[in-house]
Amino acid sequence: MCLSTVYKNTMTPETIVMRNVMRIECKDGCVILTDLMERQMAIEGTLEMANLVDGVAVVKEAAV
Repeated sequence: MCLSTVYKNTMTPETIVMRNVMRIECKDGCVILTDLMERQMAIEGTLEMANLVDGVAVVKEAAV
C-alpha cells in the first residue's frame, strides 16, 4: 500500500497538509485529499508534484 504525505507549496515540516493520503483527486480547480481513515480535505490549487516511491506530493495553492 502506498500512502503519501501531502505538502502545501513546499516540502517542509511546517507545510504538511495531511499524512497517510491514499487518494488524490483533481476536480474543478481543487485538489481533494483522502486519508486512510476516509477523512477528506480540499485545497484550491493544483497538484504540483507526486512521488509515489517516496510517498510525497506537493499541492500548489491557488493565488487569492
